[in-house]
This record gives sequence, C-alpha cells and structure tokens, in this order.
Amino acid sequence: MCEKINKVNSWLSEVFGDQPVPHFEVNTRTVDILFQLAQSSEARCRDTALLSEDLKQKASEYQAEGAHIREVLLQGVGLSCSSVSKPTSDYLSALVDNAMVLGVRDTSLGSFMPAVNNLTNELLEEEKSNRRLERELRALRKRLGTTLVLRSNLQEDINKTIKSQSVESAEAEEKMLYMDFVRAKAKELSSRRERAEAQLVSRNMDKSLTHQAIVQLSEEATALKQEIIPLKNKLKPYMDLSPSPSLAQVKIEEAKRELAAIDSQLLMNIDLEL
Repeated sequence: MCEKINKVNSWLSEVFGDQPVPHFEVNTRTVDILFQLAQSSEARCRDTALLSEDLKQKASEYQAEGAHIREVLLQGVGLSCSSVSKPTSDYLSALVDNAMVLGVRDTSLGSFMPAVNNLTNELLEEEKSNRRLERELRALRKRLGTTLVLRSNLQEDINKTIKSQSVESAEAEEKMLYMDFVRAKAKELSSRRERAEAQLVSRNMDKSLTHQAIVQLSEEATALKQEIIPLKNKLKPYMDLSPSPSLAQVKIEEAKRELAAIDSQLLMNIDLEL
C-alpha cells in the first residue's frame, strides 16, 4: 500500500509539475485507481518515446538515403552539387518532397505511378461519395420541402377547424339561449293558460262560449247559408209568375215563415259567435 501511494504521489507530481497537487481522499479504492492510471500513463509515455525514436531513426535513414540517391544521380550525369543550378535543385527538392508525401521509397517512375494511381482512385472514390451525398442531400431537401408544405397545409387546416369550432360554439350557445328563452316562455304561457282556465272554471263559464264552440257555430252558420241558396233558387221561377192571389198568398206566407226561421237561426248563430 505504501509503495502504491509513493508511486501515485511521484506520478501526480510529474503530471502537475509546479502546480500543487489537488487534495483527494486517500483510501484503498482511490489509490488503486490512481495507481492504475499512473501505470497506464507510464506505458503510453514509453510507447510514445519508442515511436518518437523510431520516427527519428527513419527520418535519418531517409535523409541518408536521399543524400546517397542525390549523390548517385549527380555522379551518374556527371554533375556536382556546386554545378547544379538553383531551379534544378528546387525541382529535385520538390521531387523528394513529393516522394515523401506519397510515401514511396525512391523517386523512380515505377514508384510514383502506383502511388499516383492510388491517389487517383481515392479521389474518384471521394468524388463518387460526394455525388452520392449530393443526391441524398437533394432528396432530403425535397422531402423537407414536401414536409414543410404539408406542415403549412396542416396548420392552415387546424386554424380553419379552430375558427369553425369557435363559430359553431357561438351558434350552439346562441341556440341554447334561444331554447332557454322558448322553454321559459312556454312555461309562462302554460302557467297563464292554467290560471285562465282556473278563472273560467271559477266563473262557471258556458262551454258554448269557448273558441272551439264558436268555431263550430260559425261552421254551422256557413252550412245553413249554403242550404238557403237552393231554396232561393226554387223561388226564382215563381217570382216572375202571376199566381192566383190565394195560392200565391199561401206560398208567400210559407216562404216568409221559412225565411224568418232561417234568418232567426242565422241571427242566433251570429250572436253566439259574437
């Protein structure tokens, strides 16, 4: 346990440097966690150092190989470093830089062509991927436009529905108020009718004076008037004749009595009607 604590303290001091180490609770769990972190950190540091050394060694090897290749090339063409012009030196440097970027071991055409082909293939794949993404983007934009239009239509329908519901609600409320008014009016009229009937009953009103009875009497008077018309039509032929005085007097008296009876009945019905 003491060894782990010393290891953790040493690691924290290296990590924070001149800054003070934050206070933490010292127990078995925290010490174990920090000890594992310290071991992982040291392992990564060792791996990083090894990788850095390897890269440095490769860089020195590439530089030595580049110098050797440059010397061979210059000797092959009968040139020296002092006799090479600056543009030629720049071109050679650019060629070396391209070889390093492409990751080839030499600057021969056989090394450059596969690397360039690989880059070309990667470029074609990227362009193909870009075209596919553009198609998907256009499809997404189209669907988005359709969705926005649908959303606008739905919002418009919702607004119309809300407006229609408000109008219907107002109409329903108005109808309810009208129904309440009609119910109250019907109740009032019913109460008034009952009171009027009670008053009529208390006054011993004759049933013949009711509206129904008067309507019936009016119908009977109309029927009697219709019955008088045929009698008058029967008397018309005799009105132009010169009957015997005695017979005519008898007929006249009979007709007068019938007319008087009918007139009396008619007047009686009219009076009852009034």
